[in-house]
Amino acid sequence: MKISYLLKLSTDNVRRRKGRTLLTLIGVVIGTCLIVVMISLGIALNQQYEQMLQNYGDLTKIEIYNRNFIGGRNNENAPPMLDDEMLKTIKNIPHVIAATPQYQAENMYAQIFSGKGDRYESYFDGYGMDPASLEAMGIKLSSGQYLTGEEILGKNKIPVLVGANLGYNFEDSRKSYKSGKRRVYPGQVDSKGNPVPPFVDIEHDKIILRMENGDENNRKVREYELVVVGVMESDYNAGYFTDSGIVMSISNMKHLEKEFQKISGSSQSSGVVIIGPHGPIKEKGNGYNHVYIKIDDVKNVESVEKQVKELGYKDIQSLTQVREEMQKQVRKQQFTLGGLAAVSLLVAALNIANTMTMAIYERTKEIGVMKVLGCELGKIRGMFLIESGTIGFLGGVVGVIISYFVSFIINNLQTIIRILGIGQNAGGMDEMGMGMGMGVDAAMGGASSIIPLWLVAGAILFATVIGLLSGMVPANKAVKISALEAIRRE
Repeated sequence: MKISYLLKLSTDNVRRRKGRTLLTLIGVVIGTCLIVVMISLGIALNQQYEQMLQNYGDLTKIEIYNRNFIGGRNNENAPPMLDDEMLKTIKNIPHVIAATPQYQAENMYAQIFSGKGDRYESYFDGYGMDPASLEAMGIKLSSGQYLTGEEILGKNKIPVLVGANLGYNFEDSRKSYKSGKRRVYPGQVDSKGNPVPPFVDIEHDKIILRMENGDENNRKVREYELVVVGVMESDYNAGYFTDSGIVMSISNMKHLEKEFQKISGSSQSSGVVIIGPHGPIKEKGNGYNHVYIKIDDVKNVESVEKQVKELGYKDIQSLTQVREEMQKQVRKQQFTLGGLAAVSLLVAALNIANTMTMAIYERTKEIGVMKVLGCELGKIRGMFLIESGTIGFLGGVVGVIISYFVSFIINNLQTIIRILGIGQNAGGMDEMGMGMGMGVDAAMGGASSIIPLWLVAGAILFATVIGLLSGMVPANKAVKISALEAIRRE
């Protein structure tokens, strides 16, 4: 018997029992549809979590918090010195593409000025970073160029990158603190609706950094010109300093810190002073307090975290840890919902097996004739398997089609409710987030149900396999029927 004839015979038998086949198909359709929809909800939820985390920050960044301990490195509980040498070691870890502290001279008092007679003033929000790591850390420029660390601008001139809105930090010192004209804010417009520019043009106006010792009787001052070589795009994911901060090389920041110590007569750096039972206790420094590491791919973050911990730094954080917890919750929900859907598909499988068993009893004589005519047992078994597989395949295809329809309804449920005018409190439902998760997309953005092509192919294949497996027992029973007894049966 040719395979083409076998396929035709099998499909004809399926069409011949339209009513029974339809009822069997309904079970497969419902099971397939439930599985696809449940998994699609999990995929959409996971994607929304990913987007939410992307809005919170970079998934490929690790932060090391180098907490100080009393006694510093002499304390056995203290982590290793997190200095420039250790940064080199960290940068040599596979998959690490950049590592830099965001070094701030916490005990340094400084202000920045601009305009004629230092009319405009602001606080100094400065950060020392590794110039070679800036671009890799996701810091983008709206104009200018990145720091290289090798700029030669002249004595008392420091190259810097500035945040996009630094100009709005300046105040007009000639105006009263109560005056509304002392400050200009981002987004502020005049009476004609035109944007009000900041007092200081950060790309063209001269900016002076001034440090003072605070002693009126013995006033000492250090001044430096901050030369803007680039303006950063405001991006809180890359760092809050990109909005209105000032970035310079670590060496320049440390130089400023030392100069301030000279004029203030203090040798205390960014270490911490703790008040103990017998008075102040100064902590010994242990290097940088906070270091950022950039990884080439999110899948390598876990391995890098492990190697950083092996270096002795236990207090590390990354959004990947949060991501993994969210993924566990999504997988748990998918497993629960998918399990419930699988029950319906199991019932459908039993229904297919029952349908094929009934078909064998009805076609016993036909099977006997086929055996007498010399049809191979494998062909007879294959005929019934093709029939059961066809039922599974058709159920899978129809189930996927209905799944797309259900997915469309879920993704546009609020719009459909408004169009149909069902319930006058649709706005209230939006505010409550739809209660059962249908408003997740409104809260996080994106669709509530996503059906990728791999899920479509997997669902149809799974339904077809279920059909084939369901037909195995009836098909084996068919080949065991005695040809002579089958022919005698009416």
